[in-house]
Amino acid sequence: MLVLTAVTGLIDTFSYLSLGHVFVAYMTGNVVFLGVSLQPSAHLSGVASAIAVGGFVLGSLTGGRIAARLSRRPRRWLVAALAAEAVLLALVALVSGSGLITPDGRSAEHGSAHAGGPCAYVSIALLALAAGLQNSTVRHFGVRDLNTSVLTLTLTGLTADSALGGGQGAKAHRRVGSIAAMLGGAVVAAALLQISATAVVVLAAVLVALVSGAFATGRSAVSGADVVAGKVAAGAA
Repeated sequence: MLVLTAVTGLIDTFSYLSLGHVFVAYMTGNVVFLGVSLQPSAHLSGVASAIAVGGFVLGSLTGGRIAARLSRRPRRWLVAALAAEAVLLALVALVSGSGLITPDGRSAEHGSAHAGGPCAYVSIALLALAAGLQNSTVRHFGVRDLNTSVLTLTLTGLTADSALGGGQGAKAHRRVGSIAAMLGGAVVAAALLQISATAVVVLAAVLVALVSGAFATGRSAVSGADVVAGKVAAGAA
């Protein structure tokens, strides 16, 4: 889960800095961008944000369907969902590596501003689809305090439940780890972007593939998922 959180930091940093100020996993930001884009002087692409939200929703629906069909066989479920995400990220890496997307998020063919151009929009859609798939799968997996994408509730829980906030500080290590993983992913992505934008997405795809492989071979991971499978099945019933 921490590795997947770092992946979120990687792809959101890539999309924001290379695809024209749009997020692919942080949908709260995109909803705000959609509103702000109505003001022409803001120079934000409402189309890019809308594509990201649409791709994310489609990915979430896909993840939900995969969970509903395969959660009784948790190994196959988790491997299939994460392998699909890795493939989507690999496709974006191919698009980026082809040179059709310039480092500032403009289409090399059209030179349009913001995240314009079909290749940039396709990249945004694929990344958002991957992020939605990941988020839906993690939601069904149900690991508390490790949702891999949203840190607002994590920060709230870390502080409100701390001894200073009158709580007992439960699960503080998970919450701190989640924050550190997201920050680390963003830092690495920002550094790699100075060398190669494609390398950021390649790294994200490799990390997701490794997590998929871990679920394919790790007995403890699969046995822990058995509990989740029961919850999903009960919810479906």
